[in-house]
Amino acid sequence: LMEKTQAKTFLDEVSSVPGGDGVRLCIQCGTCTASCPSATRWQYTPSQVIALIRAGMRNEVLSSSSVWHCLSCYFCTVRCPRGVKPTELFHVLEYLATQHGFRVRATRTPAMYQSFVNSIRGNGRVHEFGMMFRYYLTTNPLAALKLLPVAGQLFSHKRLPLLPRKVKGRDDLTKIIQKFREVRGGQ
Repeated sequence: LMEKTQAKTFLDEVSSVPGGDGVRLCIQCGTCTASCPSATRWQYTPSQVIALIRAGMRNEVLSSSSVWHCLSCYFCTVRCPRGVKPTELFHVLEYLATQHGFRVRATRTPAMYQSFVNSIRGNGRVHEFGMMFRYYLTTNPLAALKLLPVAGQLFSHKRLPLLPRKVKGRDDLTKIIQKFREVRGGQ
Protein backbone atom coordinates (compact mmCIF):
# COMPACT_ATOMS: atom_id res chain seq x y z
CA LEU A 1 0.00 0.00 0.00
CA MET A 2 1.61 3.23 -1.17
CA GLU A 3 0.85 6.45 0.59
CA LYS A 4 0.13 9.36 -1.64
CA THR A 5 1.76 12.57 -0.45
CA GLN A 6 0.35 15.80 -1.68
CA ALA A 7 2.24 19.08 -1.72
CA LYS A 8 0.69 21.76 0.44
CA THR A 9 -1.05 24.35 -1.73
CA PHE A 10 -0.90 28.06 -1.03
CA LEU A 11 -4.56 27.94 -0.01
CA ASP A 12 -3.76 25.15 2.46
CA GLU A 13 -0.78 27.10 3.81
CA VAL A 14 -2.87 30.24 4.38
CA SER A 15 -5.79 28.25 5.82
CA SER A 16 -3.55 26.46 8.32
CA VAL A 17 -2.42 29.70 10.03
CA PRO A 18 -4.80 31.03 12.70
CA GLY A 19 -6.69 33.89 11.08
CA GLY A 20 -6.37 32.49 7.57
CA ASP A 21 -8.96 29.76 7.94
CA GLY A 22 -11.86 31.93 6.72
CA VAL A 23 -10.39 32.37 3.23
CA ARG A 24 -12.37 29.36 2.01
CA LEU A 25 -15.67 30.99 3.00
CA CYS A 26 -15.34 33.99 0.66
CA ILE A 27 -18.07 34.35 -1.98
CA GLN A 28 -16.31 37.25 -3.79
CA CYS A 29 -19.10 39.73 -3.06
CA GLY A 30 -16.64 42.65 -2.90
CA THR A 31 -17.88 44.00 0.43
CA CYS A 32 -14.34 43.97 1.82
CA THR A 33 -13.03 46.05 -1.08
CA ALA A 34 -15.96 48.47 -0.94
CA SER A 35 -15.43 48.91 2.82
CA CYS A 36 -11.66 49.43 2.66
CA PRO A 37 -10.54 53.06 3.03
CA SER A 38 -7.12 52.26 1.55
CA ALA A 39 -8.20 49.92 -1.30
CA THR A 40 -7.16 52.44 -3.96
CA ARG A 41 -3.53 52.08 -2.81
CA TRP A 42 -3.53 48.28 -3.05
CA GLN A 43 -1.86 46.59 -6.00
CA TYR A 44 -4.66 44.01 -5.74
CA THR A 45 -7.89 44.88 -3.93
CA PRO A 46 -8.82 42.87 -0.82
CA SER A 47 -11.24 40.65 -2.76
CA GLN A 48 -8.64 40.16 -5.51
CA VAL A 49 -6.08 39.08 -2.89
CA ILE A 50 -8.49 36.41 -1.68
CA ALA A 51 -9.14 35.28 -5.27
CA LEU A 52 -5.37 35.08 -5.91
CA ILE A 53 -4.89 32.97 -2.77
CA ARG A 54 -7.57 30.58 -3.92
CA ALA A 55 -5.99 30.44 -7.38
CA GLY A 56 -2.68 29.42 -5.79
CA MET A 57 -0.79 32.54 -6.86
CA ARG A 58 1.56 32.55 -3.89
CA ASN A 59 4.38 34.68 -5.31
CA GLU A 60 2.01 37.32 -6.69
CA VAL A 61 0.29 37.73 -3.33
CA LEU A 62 3.34 37.62 -1.06
CA SER A 63 5.48 39.87 -3.26
CA SER A 64 2.78 42.50 -3.74
CA SER A 65 2.49 45.56 -1.55
CA SER A 66 -1.25 45.03 -1.15
CA VAL A 67 -1.62 43.57 2.33
CA TRP A 68 0.92 46.00 3.76
CA HIS A 69 -1.60 48.78 3.07
CA CYS A 70 -4.18 47.27 5.44
CA LEU A 71 -5.00 49.87 8.10
CA SER A 72 -6.47 47.32 10.53
CA CYS A 73 -9.66 49.37 10.72
CA TYR A 74 -11.71 46.15 10.62
CA PHE A 75 -14.43 47.65 8.38
CA CYS A 76 -14.09 44.66 6.05
CA THR A 77 -14.27 42.19 8.92
CA VAL A 78 -17.36 43.79 10.46
CA ARG A 79 -19.17 43.97 7.12
CA CYS A 80 -18.28 40.58 5.63
CA PRO A 81 -21.51 38.57 5.19
CA ARG A 82 -19.62 35.26 5.47
CA GLY A 83 -17.44 36.01 8.51
CA VAL A 84 -14.16 35.77 6.59
CA LYS A 85 -12.22 38.26 8.82
CA PRO A 86 -10.12 39.78 6.01
CA THR A 87 -8.07 41.92 8.43
CA GLU A 88 -6.78 38.79 10.19
CA LEU A 89 -6.18 37.17 6.81
CA PHE A 90 -4.06 40.11 5.66
CA HIS A 91 -1.99 39.91 8.86
CA VAL A 92 -1.46 36.20 8.12
CA LEU A 93 -0.18 37.18 4.67
CA GLU A 94 2.16 39.77 6.22
CA TYR A 95 3.50 37.04 8.48
CA LEU A 96 3.95 34.59 5.60
CA ALA A 97 5.64 37.21 3.41
CA THR A 98 8.07 38.01 6.21
CA GLN A 99 8.71 34.34 7.01
CA HIS A 100 9.42 33.51 3.39
CA GLY A 101 11.73 36.48 2.87
CA PHE A 102 9.62 38.50 0.45
CA ARG A 103 10.76 42.11 0.35
CA VAL A 104 8.35 44.77 -0.81
CA ARG A 105 9.86 48.03 -2.02
CA ALA A 106 6.61 49.94 -2.58
CA THR A 107 6.05 50.45 1.14
CA ARG A 108 8.14 50.70 4.30
CA THR A 109 5.56 48.84 6.36
CA PRO A 110 7.46 45.52 6.33
CA ALA A 111 10.50 47.26 7.85
CA MET A 112 8.28 48.78 10.57
CA TYR A 113 6.66 45.39 11.15
CA GLN A 114 10.05 43.69 11.54
CA SER A 115 11.35 46.39 13.91
CA PHE A 116 8.20 46.03 16.01
CA VAL A 117 8.44 42.22 16.18
CA ASN A 118 12.16 42.32 17.00
CA SER A 119 11.52 44.80 19.81
CA ILE A 120 8.90 42.53 21.37
CA ARG A 121 11.10 39.45 20.99
CA GLY A 122 14.04 41.17 22.63
CA ASN A 123 12.24 42.92 25.48
CA GLY A 124 8.89 41.24 25.93
CA ARG A 125 7.29 44.59 25.06
CA VAL A 126 7.82 47.42 22.60
CA HIS A 127 10.76 49.71 23.26
CA GLU A 128 9.74 52.69 21.15
CA PHE A 129 13.15 54.36 20.88
CA GLY A 130 14.95 51.16 19.91
CA MET A 131 12.22 50.12 17.50
CA MET A 132 12.22 53.45 15.68
CA PHE A 133 16.03 53.62 15.71
CA ARG A 134 16.23 50.24 13.94
CA TYR A 135 13.42 51.20 11.58
CA TYR A 136 15.14 54.40 10.43
CA LEU A 137 18.51 52.67 10.13
CA THR A 138 17.00 50.18 7.67
CA THR A 139 14.87 52.66 5.71
CA ASN A 140 16.05 56.28 5.69
CA PRO A 141 18.34 57.47 8.51
CA LEU A 142 18.15 61.10 7.34
CA ALA A 143 14.36 61.13 7.80
CA ALA A 144 14.94 60.57 11.53
CA LEU A 145 16.61 63.98 11.77
CA LYS A 146 13.21 65.65 11.26
CA LEU A 147 11.96 63.88 14.38
CA LEU A 148 14.79 64.98 16.68
CA PRO A 149 12.86 67.95 18.14
CA VAL A 150 9.91 65.69 19.00
CA ALA A 151 12.25 63.06 20.45
CA GLY A 152 13.95 65.74 22.54
CA GLN A 153 10.63 66.90 23.95
CA LEU A 154 9.54 63.34 24.75
CA PHE A 155 12.88 62.58 26.37
CA SER A 156 12.80 65.77 28.50
CA HIS A 157 9.37 64.77 29.82
CA LYS A 158 10.57 61.22 30.56
CA ARG A 159 8.25 59.82 27.88
CA LEU A 160 11.00 58.27 25.73
CA PRO A 161 13.32 55.99 27.68
CA LEU A 162 16.62 55.35 25.91
CA LEU A 163 17.02 51.93 27.48
CA PRO A 164 14.33 49.24 27.24
CA ARG A 165 12.43 48.07 30.27
CA LYS A 166 12.18 44.33 30.11
CA VAL A 167 9.01 42.68 31.32
CA LYS A 168 8.89 40.08 34.06
CA GLY A 169 8.41 36.62 32.61
CA ARG A 170 10.23 37.45 29.37
CA ASP A 171 11.71 33.96 29.42
CA ASP A 172 8.18 32.54 29.60
CA LEU A 173 7.24 34.60 26.54
CA THR A 174 10.25 33.16 24.71
CA LYS A 175 9.13 29.64 25.63
CA ILE A 176 5.61 30.34 24.36
CA ILE A 177 6.96 31.63 21.04
CA GLN A 178 9.27 28.61 20.75
CA LYS A 179 6.41 26.21 21.47
CA PHE A 180 4.29 27.95 18.83
CA ARG A 181 7.09 27.53 16.30
CA GLU A 182 7.41 23.84 17.12
CA VAL A 183 3.67 23.33 16.65
CA ARG A 184 3.75 25.32 13.38
CA GLY A 185 6.57 23.17 12.04
CA GLY A 186 9.59 25.40 12.61
CA GLN A 187 8.25 28.65 11.16
